[in-house]
Amino acid sequence: MLSLSLLPSVCATRCVFGSGGEVIRRSRVVLKNQRPVAPASWNTVRRVKISVMASKIELYSLATPNGMKVSVALEEMGLEYNPHTLDIFKGDQFKPEFIAVNPNSKIPAITDPDGPDGQPINVFESGAILIYLGEKTGKFLPADPRLRYETIQWLFFQMGGVGPMFGQFGHFYKYATEKCKDPYPKERYTTEVKRLLGVLEKRLEGREFLVGEQYTIADMATFPWVHCLDFGYNATEYLGLSNFPNVVAWKERCKARPATAKGLTVCPFPPKE
Repeated sequence: MLSLSLLPSVCATRCVFGSGGEVIRRSRVVLKNQRPVAPASWNTVRRVKISVMASKIELYSLATPNGMKVSVALEEMGLEYNPHTLDIFKGDQFKPEFIAVNPNSKIPAITDPDGPDGQPINVFESGAILIYLGEKTGKFLPADPRLRYETIQWLFFQMGGVGPMFGQFGHFYKYATEKCKDPYPKERYTTEVKRLLGVLEKRLEGREFLVGEQYTIADMATFPWVHCLDFGYNATEYLGLSNFPNVVAWKERCKARPATAKGLTVCPFPPKE
């Protein structure tokens, strides 16, 4: 479980990393017995491994479908990162140190010490993080404008439809059975989940992935929610998932990728006490 006292806020992160000049001044303390050197540009300095300068992305997450999206992307894109597990059942997400990273108190979130301008940046909302990482690396977000917008629209389909509706289904199907005796919520979200699975089923007809033959951030965002219908909600039979063979085959293709499989295991749920 994450020790939140170690979480860098934007302010604290900037104090550690500072400008290129600040890093040079700090490095002179370490290298005080060596011959002084002229300050280098920030682009040069940030490529040098200095002990006071972190180079890895900090990931604050939990192995929920939303959390899995980002750890899968980090693994697939080959980015170095430090995973920190937030125990949302103990309220880690509401502690001030994490709110400094994500004011909405939701996982996942990242801190990248090497942002677009060379300065640290916090990014929250899983869809925004996926776009950010895709643009940072040039991977899994196509450069071709048509394919790029296809990828983004299917990413938003997940953000606005699959995630919220599957999540509400899981809540009423598995977690609120004793609190809510009215059958309407479960029926409503069951119907909507099946409708969305039907949209995916049609989209995946004759396709390996959501955007043609390319594995993209749209797949990374969406398949964990289909995966969750099984491992999280135990609802595959109830929903008749076998009636959506294209979706099932696509989910398995995604999971079979070694980097993706590894990403699914990052920031596991803490053991129950």
